[in-house]
Amino acid sequence: MAAGGGGREPHRFSTHLMLAMILITIPVIGLISALDYRQIEQGLIADENLLREQAERSAIQAISLMDTGLNLFDSTLDRRMEEGFAPLLAGYERAGRDPAAMDLSRIAEEIGEDMDIYIINASGIIEYTTYPPDLGLDFREMPYLYDRITDTRLGDTFLADRIVAESTSGSLRKYAYMPSPDHRYLFELGLDCTAIEADRYNPQYRALREDLMRLNPAIEGIEIYDCFGRVINVTESKNPRDPATANSIARDVFEDKQDRTLRDAATGTTTRYILVDLFDPGYASDVSRIVALTYNTAPLDARLAKLQFGHIILALFASLIACGIAFPASRRITRPVREIADDVDRIAGGDLDHQIRISTGTEFTRLEEGVSTMVDSLKENIRRLHASEEMAREYSVRLEELVRERTAELERSNQMANLYLDIMIHDINSANAVATRYTRLLADALEGEEEKIARKMLSRFEQNTGIINGVATLRRARENQAILTAVDLDQVIRAQMAGFPAARIRYEGGPVMVLADDLLPEVFANLLGNAEKFGGPGVEITIRVEDRGEEVEVSVEDTGPGISGAVKKDLFHRLKKGESRLAGAGLGLYICRMLIERYGGRIWADDRVRGEPGLGAAIRFTLSGAGAGTDRE
Repeated sequence: MAAGGGGREPHRFSTHLMLAMILITIPVIGLISALDYRQIEQGLIADENLLREQAERSAIQAISLMDTGLNLFDSTLDRRMEEGFAPLLAGYERAGRDPAAMDLSRIAEEIGEDMDIYIINASGIIEYTTYPPDLGLDFREMPYLYDRITDTRLGDTFLADRIVAESTSGSLRKYAYMPSPDHRYLFELGLDCTAIEADRYNPQYRALREDLMRLNPAIEGIEIYDCFGRVINVTESKNPRDPATANSIARDVFEDKQDRTLRDAATGTTTRYILVDLFDPGYASDVSRIVALTYNTAPLDARLAKLQFGHIILALFASLIACGIAFPASRRITRPVREIADDVDRIAGGDLDHQIRISTGTEFTRLEEGVSTMVDSLKENIRRLHASEEMAREYSVRLEELVRERTAELERSNQMANLYLDIMIHDINSANAVATRYTRLLADALEGEEEKIARKMLSRFEQNTGIINGVATLRRARENQAILTAVDLDQVIRAQMAGFPAARIRYEGGPVMVLADDLLPEVFANLLGNAEKFGGPGVEITIRVEDRGEEVEVSVEDTGPGISGAVKKDLFHRLKKGESRLAGAGLGLYICRMLIERYGGRIWADDRVRGEPGLGAAIRFTLSGAGAGTDRE
């Protein structure tokens, strides 16, 4: 209910319920209609696809059977063609093995007028022939055929090929090959099969076209291509074309050995390019075919559109009926709710003793009883709330006192722990200093194996000192709040370089101000120490500073053995060590990372020469640039 103007709006909830019923019913009707349409659509498309699959299988089977029949006739001509090479080889010998001196016309008459002669040179080009249209034909444009004829030219055997369609006329020809005695040339004979009554073996693709169109009325056109993408049997086509013109799509289907489907929305057609694989490794030519079936999808699309329109009209009619039923139904359902709403309004106004009216219907009776129970519980909860508020105030006071006591106790414990840590660092450093001095004197006094042992002890004492100093640095970094000020990076670097007098350090940089604190020298102390320690004898160290305005990039490079890729990603993690036998406790680079991140920069390991890890390592990090007198907390 909601007040508006001079009174209430008693039908507002019923209006909402009616709208809810409509909003639920209409999508359900639409969903049912859509699912029914989808099911019918899938059935029609499935039937259409089944007809297409049957037509495609029939085309593949028919072409395969045609090829089988042609192959039977094909094999009967092999002996005749092999005998035809005898006059050609004799003429080659008479001409002193010079094809230019051969009388090919006379030899062709001797062999038979239905055969043509071709002489192919070592480059795969027809250099001499009695069939002028093929003069200069380059077999290198047909890689598979070129490889086969090259193997035949270098061998000593006769090779008979399959009957194929001639590219310029579409007539059937059978070819055979024989190498010259000196293997410089390959002799080829081409038999015109139409001259020997081979028409009864000629594949009648037009009859196949008619059979497929009767099987599937949706087929609008059929074209058959050879492995080069040329239309075959063009003499019987309704629309003859130049057979030498290759269809690039058919050629791609043959090369990829994958069928392809092309859809043309403008014409409402779908073209299926199907590969009929007739390849036989025993022959040089591939007589595979590509069948292009063009389907007219317009009738199916029109039928689906009509079906879709009918479902839309039916869904709209059903939605209008649902709207007419929703209004009276919502009024009847919401009447008990309006009565309960009136009673709840009185209770909300403060009359907690008002009784809820009992309505018909089990659900509304339970609702009314539940509201009455809720009112009784509300009275009890109000009483308990007042009592709880008093207890909460008392507990709050006690809790504040307890927090103050625990905070003071924690502060005392922290101070005591810091005192113990200061004592340990001081005493251990003092002991290490004394032990280091005595061990150094002992190492200088000893010789041989005993000196080596003393030097190892000295190294361990120095390593212990580094660990203690690292722990102290970590403590200072964690305890002190990061108050960054402008620091002269040039002075820091030169001061740290002075601490390594024995190292060969080259500095490329100048005065530049960065945001840091008094712990910044620890970064350079650790990096220079690592470079000197792990770089090996004669290591050269370079420090580069690049001022980029808001950011300054610093690189500490060395000419040592470098850092492998497997170590770089974990090098700055806590207690992670390098691969060298000299690797320390793993705190130095962790401290560097913590301090650089404290200054708002980033640090990473790199190669001194990009892509060449064996030519030295580089540790690079960035700092924020700052003008003089800049502070940031």
